[in-house]
Amino acid sequence: MYIPEHFAEADPEALAAVIRDHNFGTLITSGAQGLFATHLPFVAGNERPPRRLRAHMAKANPHWKDVGEGIDALAIFQGPHAYISPSWYVSRPRVPTWNYISVHVYGQLCLLSDPKDVLDTLARTVAHQEDGRAEPWRMASLPESYLTGMAKNVVALELLVQRIEGKFKLGQNMPEADRRGAIAGLLAEGEATAEDTAEAMARTLDED
Repeated sequence: MYIPEHFAEADPEALAAVIRDHNFGTLITSGAQGLFATHLPFVAGNERPPRRLRAHMAKANPHWKDVGEGIDALAIFQGPHAYISPSWYVSRPRVPTWNYISVHVYGQLCLLSDPKDVLDTLARTVAHQEDGRAEPWRMASLPESYLTGMAKNVVALELLVQRIEGKFKLGQNMPEADRRGAIAGLLAEGEATAEDTAEAMARTLDED
């Protein structure tokens, strides 16, 4: 990923937060079937940054057949992003741009063939998504025979992390007045993604 120095993010906590909060990522490999991408929910361990990522996909999806004994893979996690109008800037002239957060995780992808690993991956995924709910749903509520039957229709995978890149393109290369103008413009949009991007931009101002 192309990352200008002022947009580079290497803080382990910041990278882990993107993977945790935007865990529906894109898994990309290049194998016998050529380039292949699958959109999956990922779960990470407690390490900062994570050293292993777990995911699962339908057994009917041929993507997993490329994994074999292991294959190089890339998982992409997209954080908040939004179009930035030059009308929000104080400086003139300016052109439109797009602000965003993206984290790329590179590593070796492996299949987890043990049925216990499959169930564990599913349970961790459910727990991650249900966390914070007033009455979280748990897999344990399912009849064991039903759960076992459903689990046979998926495969679990583990990405052994070798490298993580973070790009937080949030206007750090712009004058403060322009950055504040863009934040105000995004908040006025009244959309969740615009507001999340504005909040991320505001945090970079606090760090300066």
